[in-house]
Amino acid sequence: MKAGKKRADAEPGRRDFLKWTGAAVGGALVLGAAFSQRARHEIGPPAPPRRRRRHGHRTPKPESSAGPTLTKFVDRLRIPSVISPSGLLDGVPFYDVNMVAFRKKLHRDLPPTTLWGYNARYPGPIFEARRGHPIAVRWRNSLPAHHILPLDTTIHGAGPSLPEVRTVVHLHGNKVLPDSDGYPEAWFTNGFGQTGPYFENQVYHYANDQQATTLWYHDHALGITRLNIYAGLAGMYLLRDSVEDDLNLPSGPYEIPLMIQDRFFNADGSLLYPTQTPGDPDPRVPPLWIPEFFGDTVLVNGKIWPFLKVEPRKYRFRILDSSNARFYRLTLNEANARGEPTGRPGPPFFQIGSDGGFLPAPVRLNEITIAPAERLDVIIDFSGADGKVFVLNNDAKAPFPDGDDVVPTDVMMFRVTRRLRGRDTSSLPTSLAPVPLLEAASAVKTRDLVLSEQDSDAGSPIIALINTHWDEPVTEDPEAGSVEVWRLVNTTEDAHPIHVHLVQFQVLDRQPFDVAQFPDRLVFTGPAVQPPRNERPAFKDTVQSFPGEVTRIIAKFDLPSGTPVNRGDRFRYVFHCHIVEHEENQMMRPYDVVG
Repeated sequence: MKAGKKRADAEPGRRDFLKWTGAAVGGALVLGAAFSQRARHEIGPPAPPRRRRRHGHRTPKPESSAGPTLTKFVDRLRIPSVISPSGLLDGVPFYDVNMVAFRKKLHRDLPPTTLWGYNARYPGPIFEARRGHPIAVRWRNSLPAHHILPLDTTIHGAGPSLPEVRTVVHLHGNKVLPDSDGYPEAWFTNGFGQTGPYFENQVYHYANDQQATTLWYHDHALGITRLNIYAGLAGMYLLRDSVEDDLNLPSGPYEIPLMIQDRFFNADGSLLYPTQTPGDPDPRVPPLWIPEFFGDTVLVNGKIWPFLKVEPRKYRFRILDSSNARFYRLTLNEANARGEPTGRPGPPFFQIGSDGGFLPAPVRLNEITIAPAERLDVIIDFSGADGKVFVLNNDAKAPFPDGDDVVPTDVMMFRVTRRLRGRDTSSLPTSLAPVPLLEAASAVKTRDLVLSEQDSDAGSPIIALINTHWDEPVTEDPEAGSVEVWRLVNTTEDAHPIHVHLVQFQVLDRQPFDVAQFPDRLVFTGPAVQPPRNERPAFKDTVQSFPGEVTRIIAKFDLPSGTPVNRGDRFRYVFHCHIVEHEENQMMRPYDVVG
């Protein structure tokens, strides 16, 4: 697909109302995009501390939540199975994947939960692919006609005229053409009975035209992404290459994916997704949508607070935060058999990879912070810890970095109780893979993306934006093969994980600015700060944009190798906040790569 089919007209009603009533915020924010052209910024004296208003909303905690009644660390961690191809299509492996409703027991003390999953699995099966070896996947929807979670038909792309259950799959982090990217309006229903205005084909083609890394796939249907992922539509995709083969990393049973999510559950085992607390008289406040979801239970690979028995040796863990909104700051701590801390730290993390592939060398860390959609490739060495127990703990506030919503402090347990089955011959290499740096001087253009949130007078969230609304004309249009710098100007009180489809970018720096003077002036209040060693040099597709800071990223907008590009061709992608509740309510924009 080049530019793709044109969309149907935007739904009338509340969306149009928002465009006019939000003009004081949205219109002013567009001014920020001009700063990079005018170079109108300066470093002034440090601004006095200024507390920006945080909305008064917290995730409505249901009284019926089963979380507090569940015993931790009683269920074994499940390892998702690897999917096999169904056959060949035009000479490449072909996978036939069906989204269905099913029931599964997620905790010893909970009845089975109704879930939606790829091939009736939660998480979905793991894809294993190799660089330079394309595959084809047909994603089929065999889900029921009615959703299992509450719908808000007032937010963009979720109008009452649309089918209640619709899906589209995005392979997150993959360099792919638009017709296989999972564009939010390329949705389809059961049996492809109805399709969205950007729907092109039933079979997706993944060229695997990038270095070895950890990717993941998930639903991306406009207006209900948050609900479809919450229902279970997510899985991992591992891309391998010869560079990885030569590193002699822990592999086989010693390479384990960890997909982390938080949830609420009813006592009958059913998923519980709360809705907006009513009472705000402002008609712009969505009746059901909530601005972020924070649950009281944590699942890893679809099990609530599981444990994993390990040998006293090195393990490689592919960690994915696929929570709707929760950041995690993870530490490994020694504990007793019940999971109670002893006060002694566990072994360190050696991070070897990020979203887009390997780091140049391992980075030793005692704690790691991961945002929704980010991936961390780490090695933990349990050598010499025979008989010990360690708990993976979390202390990241919600919303991150300084909110006051619910924070589950435990994630999972490791028990070093397996006998060593043989000498550990795997390596923790001193060097991994070169990461060529993109320099700002090579950029042909700099663009500003202004992150904002709008609240009612009563403090209820109304909307979140990146410059302007989803339905407005495309304003970001990099030329194919060009390098650009994008500045994420975060005027909000929270950190936002910003994801750009198609590209793996690099983080240049972060710099504090005075939000009170923006958008009239962009006044920096301190020097630019270099990213940590596990973030630069590295390739990433999701970056943590912190409140009151300008985060600069740089990307080369390459299309998959061999793509014919003619002058005037337009290839449609999106960028958005990966707090999926934000993405659902306007914090997402289309962009075009132009020939």
